[in-house]
Amino acid sequence: MVQEVQTMLLVLTTTKILLTLVFLLYASFCDYKTREVSNSVWILFAPTVFALTFIELFLYETSSILFYGLCFGLTAAFAVILFYSGGFGGADAKALMCLALALPFYPQNLFTPVSGEVSLMSQTFFPITVFSNSVLLAAATSVYMLLRNIIWHQKTGKKLFEEGHKSESFGRKILVLITGYKISVYKLKEKWHLYPMEDIEENLENRRKLVVVPRDESRNAMVERLAKAVDAGKIQDHVWATPGLPMLIFITAGLITALFFGDIVWVCIRFLLR
Repeated sequence: MVQEVQTMLLVLTTTKILLTLVFLLYASFCDYKTREVSNSVWILFAPTVFALTFIELFLYETSSILFYGLCFGLTAAFAVILFYSGGFGGADAKALMCLALALPFYPQNLFTPVSGEVSLMSQTFFPITVFSNSVLLAAATSVYMLLRNIIWHQKTGKKLFEEGHKSESFGRKILVLITGYKISVYKLKEKWHLYPMEDIEENLENRRKLVVVPRDESRNAMVERLAKAVDAGKIQDHVWATPGLPMLIFITAGLITALFFGDIVWVCIRFLLR
């Protein structure tokens, strides 16, 4: 009997993980190609994994149902806050909520992380571990951005920040350096997935300002103002832009890392405390 229960739990856990990876990989592909993910993906994903998780807990781990609801509630609240604060896209928030429905707790019956220990966060709020891993993986791209900007500066001999950026704070300039790069405004017009990281304040003698968190709804207007200023000879052709990271790719990578390696934040904390 015990063997049958363990086998069924393994089957359910494996099925949920495979389904989660399939849906997230597809959503990541869509995010990369078009920066959009159809709601039908989440409409299919959410009820399927919810049913599997509920069956698993109801039949074999009834005591964990309350923690399941708590995990989903807190994860959903966290995702919604990130979305409305501009830190997350709609698809990213939905992916995190679906992940809470599918894998609320680290699947210890199937995996043992290479790091050797399952963190308390992974045991109780596994989606948050996935999120923290994905943020750290995404942050690693800042090294690429910084190197790209240094090479561009050395190669072209042009300034990274021009006279119009003098009033910007050092911290804002650093954020732009590690999240964006300079590109011709005409190329920026053509590449829809790039977002301008600076704007022109036309009512203030065309003063330039850096934009750390670009938004979809203002992209085209910002590009037009920049192009107008370039055509009028008021600013140089190259402006700051960011590719707008397809976060779903990093969420998927964060999940894979969490399953096989573990909680990166917890590993770093343990290393520092030694």
